[in-house]
Amino acid sequence: MSILALLLATPVPAAPVDTGTTIDLAAEASRPAANDLARATVFAEASGTTPGDLATRVNGLIAAGLKTARGYSNIKAQSGATHTYPVYAKGSTIEGWRMRSDLTLETGDTAALSDLLGKLQTSMGIANLMMLPAPETRKKAESEAMIDAIAAFKSRAKVIADTLGKPYRIKHLVINNGGQAPLTTMMRSAGLAAAQATPMPIEAGDTQISATVAGQIELLE
Repeated sequence: MSILALLLATPVPAAPVDTGTTIDLAAEASRPAANDLARATVFAEASGTTPGDLATRVNGLIAAGLKTARGYSNIKAQSGATHTYPVYAKGSTIEGWRMRSDLTLETGDTAALSDLLGKLQTSMGIANLMMLPAPETRKKAESEAMIDAIAAFKSRAKVIADTLGKPYRIKHLVINNGGQAPLTTMMRSAGLAAAQATPMPIEAGDTQISATVAGQIELLE
């Protein structure tokens, strides 16, 4: 083999790439989103000696609750979970039964929900009430928070680059959206003890929706 052919056949190592200094950094921003969607769970519960008797009583309460809820056209109501379980005496002897059935409610009209819950509390209990942003409201707040977070990232990167007296470029970014848990009020009220229907106080408030931008910049030589 000639010297020229040998030189051509010998792999030439790649020249090292001269990269600038890289810096990892992150920025965060948040925007408030109105809790304009309410979700509540009400329940009927009873104890007795036979499951059949319980079903009659509990199903009757749920049916009455659904009938009352249908009077509010802007509230979505649907049947929820139903559980029947034995109540044991000492040992393994069953001395009775307990049954619970849920009814879920969802609406953007908190005034109507407040009125409805006041009526339902006369015969049913309230398991929970959640106030949270509707999907469209949350999406808008997420977009705004993301824009703010990117701007904060760029501002922070510029401060670093200017301090070191070098231009920079963004190598990569990772964007995460999040938010605080929705406001949840937990209750287990004995609705039968209520003497009359009284609207339930509801304060919607808002949820802070956050966006975090993490990434890496390269200082150019």
